[in-house]
Amino acid sequence: MQVIGEDTRKNFTDHLYNTLVAYGIRTFRDDEQLQKGDDIKSGLSTAIQDSNLFLIIFSENYATSKWCLNELVKIIECTTAADDQDNRSVIPVFYHVQPRDVGHQSGSFQDAFLNHEKDADQEKKELIAKWRIALEKAAKLSGYHVDNQYEAEIIKKIREVIVTRLNRKPLYVGDNIVGMDFHLEQLKSMMKTERDDVYMVGICGIGGIGKTTMAMAIYNDISSQFDGSSFLRVEGETSNRGLLKLQKKLLRDTLKDQSIKIQDPSEGINEIKKTLCSKRVLIVLDDVDEIEQLNNLVGKDGWYGTKSIVIITTKDKSLLNHHGVDQFYDVKELNHEEAIELFNWWAFKQNIPRSEDFKDLSDCVVKYAKGLPLALKVLGGFLYDKSIDEWKSALKKLEKIPHMKVQN
Repeated sequence: MQVIGEDTRKNFTDHLYNTLVAYGIRTFRDDEQLQKGDDIKSGLSTAIQDSNLFLIIFSENYATSKWCLNELVKIIECTTAADDQDNRSVIPVFYHVQPRDVGHQSGSFQDAFLNHEKDADQEKKELIAKWRIALEKAAKLSGYHVDNQYEAEIIKKIREVIVTRLNRKPLYVGDNIVGMDFHLEQLKSMMKTERDDVYMVGICGIGGIGKTTMAMAIYNDISSQFDGSSFLRVEGETSNRGLLKLQKKLLRDTLKDQSIKIQDPSEGINEIKKTLCSKRVLIVLDDVDEIEQLNNLVGKDGWYGTKSIVIITTKDKSLLNHHGVDQFYDVKELNHEEAIELFNWWAFKQNIPRSEDFKDLSDCVVKYAKGLPLALKVLGGFLYDKSIDEWKSALKKLEKIPHMKVQN
């Protein structure tokens, strides 16, 4: 649950939201489905009641929003109620504001409350008193203060704490995720089907475009909805020994049984058909490069139970056509705005350059990377904490000799 002010929606909060979504944490963001207003709408009330943890982003403009303050009152009431048997917790994030300003309503919070109190009738005065009490309680909670630190490091810490508190064990998708919520929405819309057979979706694109990251993110997001699930990295595995190893992992993951014993791929196929034909499972094959991998791991109809989903990532779309995959999701390069944001997170640990001097140089690097996420990460990490002169020297070298990892 994210409760945010207008001044964080497009930077810190958006990046934090994408990170949580990519780790399979179902996150309700108040600006996604609800229009703004002064009252807590029924949809938001339901989201608050159903949430296990609340993340509140306090910023300089937070207290100007009656919407945010009303949300806060509802959250504090829910988490401090005697009948809150779920023991839900609140994590405050103080984004360029001091906790004491939040708790005592000083600084920008004082200015906002003076404005709220103008011409307030008795009913509004009572509401303002509730806002003050909620802010005071929230400010006393243990949380995070974002001031001059690298925002990427704070986001990583918040993500780790939330994953631990929710007792999740998601796949590690990396840090500094940009635009993942859009891809997840697109992929999930493709998987909404009334069919009762196994549904196969291919994620296609060139190397470094982000196929694996998307596959891990969608796996984190939906795997809990299935009887069993398995994420298999299959690139280069074509020998009997390699395929057998993958079959064992698939069976052990989906059946939660480490004692599975099979001797060869043919026996593995029979065991998969026998034990999983009645189970609704989620199978992800990452980086498929040979048709034998598909033949030995996902086969055809009848291997898995009704409404099972198989997700396949590959650089070779012809393999998916040959295997009769239902739908394809072609991953495109990042647009310029997304590319700049991703590069900045890796080069500066925040979503903007650390000074105007780096802005034009950043644009040059982003144009060089041509929207490829992996290239942007590699180059951003390479240039991190380097001087202007070192950046200029590196760019001149890149014009003549491509960076080894980017070239690969």
